[in-house]
Amino acid sequence: MQKLNKKKVVKIVAISAGILIVLPLIFILLVNFGAFGKLPTKEALANIEHQRASEIYSADSILIGKFYLNDRQPIPFKNMPKNLKEALIAIEDERFYDHSGTDLKSMFRVALKSVLLGDESSGGGSTITQQLAKNLYPRRERSNNNLVINKVKEMLMANRIETIYTKDEILALYLNTVSFGDNTYGIEAASRKFFNTGTDSLKTEQAAVLVGMLKATYGYNPRVFPEKSRVRRNLVLYNMYRNGFISEQEKDSLTALKLKLNYRDYDHNNGLAPYFREAVRKELLPWCQENEVNLYTDGLKIYTTLNYELQQLAEKNMLSHLENLQIQFEKGHGSNAPWLSNPNLIKKIAKQTLSYKKLKKAGLKEHQIWDSLSVKRPMNLPSYIEDKEVNASTLDSIAHFIKFLNVGSLSVDPNNGAIRSWIGGVNYNYFKYDHVNQSKRQVGSTFKPIVYLAALEQGVQPCDYFSAREVEYENLKGWSPSNSGDKDEAYLNYSMEEALTNSVNTVTVKILEKTGINNVIEQAKKMGIATELPKEPAIALGAGEIKLIEMAKAYSSIANYGKVSQPYFIQNISSVNDSLLYTHKKETTTRTSLSQENAAIIINMMQSVVDRGTAARIRNTYGLSNDIAGKTGTTQNNKDAWFAAITPKLVHITWVGLDQHEIGFSSTAIGQGANAALPVFAKLYKDMNGKPEFDSITKAKFKPLSTALTNKLSCDPIKRDGFLKRLFTNPNKKKKKKFQD
Repeated sequence: MQKLNKKKVVKIVAISAGILIVLPLIFILLVNFGAFGKLPTKEALANIEHQRASEIYSADSILIGKFYLNDRQPIPFKNMPKNLKEALIAIEDERFYDHSGTDLKSMFRVALKSVLLGDESSGGGSTITQQLAKNLYPRRERSNNNLVINKVKEMLMANRIETIYTKDEILALYLNTVSFGDNTYGIEAASRKFFNTGTDSLKTEQAAVLVGMLKATYGYNPRVFPEKSRVRRNLVLYNMYRNGFISEQEKDSLTALKLKLNYRDYDHNNGLAPYFREAVRKELLPWCQENEVNLYTDGLKIYTTLNYELQQLAEKNMLSHLENLQIQFEKGHGSNAPWLSNPNLIKKIAKQTLSYKKLKKAGLKEHQIWDSLSVKRPMNLPSYIEDKEVNASTLDSIAHFIKFLNVGSLSVDPNNGAIRSWIGGVNYNYFKYDHVNQSKRQVGSTFKPIVYLAALEQGVQPCDYFSAREVEYENLKGWSPSNSGDKDEAYLNYSMEEALTNSVNTVTVKILEKTGINNVIEQAKKMGIATELPKEPAIALGAGEIKLIEMAKAYSSIANYGKVSQPYFIQNISSVNDSLLYTHKKETTTRTSLSQENAAIIINMMQSVVDRGTAARIRNTYGLSNDIAGKTGTTQNNKDAWFAAITPKLVHITWVGLDQHEIGFSSTAIGQGANAALPVFAKLYKDMNGKPEFDSITKAKFKPLSTALTNKLSCDPIKRDGFLKRLFTNPNKKKKKKFQD
């Protein structure tokens, strides 16, 4: 009976064992044949295609930004250094080259060491190939009931992957697909983000940091948790030593190093030239549609005209100047500042905000809305260098933003129209509006050179004289342009050069009258200004609202001695395989906006503006001795400050003002172009003078004037009225006349 029982027990055990073996096999077969969801076929696994970020490069081939849904740039295996592969294998899959996708020995080890003994250094249970399978086909259902099914699926996919790809190809696929958090995928994107270097240049300690992140991309993020990341890095280095990849001496020296990042966030709102990158994106979208490519997933390489070093210098000097100018601006307004003394202005703007509209929609009464908008809370408010965390209300934030000075600044190569630097505003995170190609502002006296050029083209001579006396135009409702200088100007007759040098308003209007408004508008169009200009005399003083990029085009035609070049910023576009898809075509036809002689004359006049006129700070304050021609501009009520600079190889236009049109500078001393806008160029050019790589620009010279043109300009700058006329003329009495066009 006892023997019978033993046999029975053995039989039961055998059957049970068989069931325990057969059932898992049946379960695995069911998973394999798709009973719990289809597995990818070998064909699908053999044709894996990643979404690839498109990359934007400067003219000197430096990566300045990306367009992507997922930030990823797959790279070939040959670009992955040995230290990176060794770090990955050491911490994630020590037996990678010994298994066929699933490492049972490793799984049992992890179960024993990690789960029972809590030994973190034992690594994970999944092989690199299994992790690759999970990356390629993420688990959609995370409940415990499906954990086993998901694991089995990944094991089966891993085995299929191992039959399709070599071990090196699997490593490359894994490193190109794995997530590093923050929407960053693949080792190349991570390498550039955290260390600003290509994967092929990663140092061993850097590779260990990135590989160490894979266990927990947020928990071991070196930017967020540097100490935890350093400890994890050292664990990776220890495992590299334990596996014989590095020596003990190397391990000790590398673990002693401090964690050093060179973090570059390729988020669209941050980094170098964000306004420029957005302009590139907008320009590319219709081209992509026409050529049936996806800007965000097809891995285009976009090579632009932007000069990386010049852009860096431009942004640095702009912020430095605007920070100081903001102090002058606020001090100038003092306690009478509109954002402090005009609650109606704040309320008017507040009513346009989403916060106000939500409260209004919720049925709150007006006083309740204002009470709610007055509640202070922690928030970040921008400054020129970095954001500041403050306790402020919604109304406080409105007051802060409306007093914030803004800027537009552009550098263009006048010979071909290539844009070299582009600043559309002070802070793209908060101010998306681009003051280079979206904003239209009154241009003030920077329009005067166009008036003078039109006059020269119509036969007015450089040595013709015009009275500076103020005139009241009866047919223009008594409009009487005036000058900001001494009343003695009323007795002076100015040559064209002297009038432009000192930006004499009354003379410019008289030159406009002699030239004809229509001729001036037509001249502006020939020079590249497409904006419709007002047909009124105030156009002479820059009453027209024009885009900054159009002003750059117009001034480039002067610098280019009459030839018009279209500003552009995309040079080439290549596919992910480096096939050329687009290249900028040089203009085959030459458009002439004015004669070479008249362009040379106006350049000479504008050099006088810089040497001894309204832009003399270029010489006196900033000590620039380069060949520079320029023109300042200040609009009515000091709302807009401009400076346009022409050099033989670079045209630079700057606007400074406020987005809130109701607010201007408190005084001309602060808000004039020479003070508010000119320093953006002057500081930049001063820095360029100290860098040999810009010698071709900064050391360039204007063409010398011919003898004939020199003679044309050889006249006294000013002629005075006779003594008797001065004696009996009342300078305060305005002469009345009708404006003739």
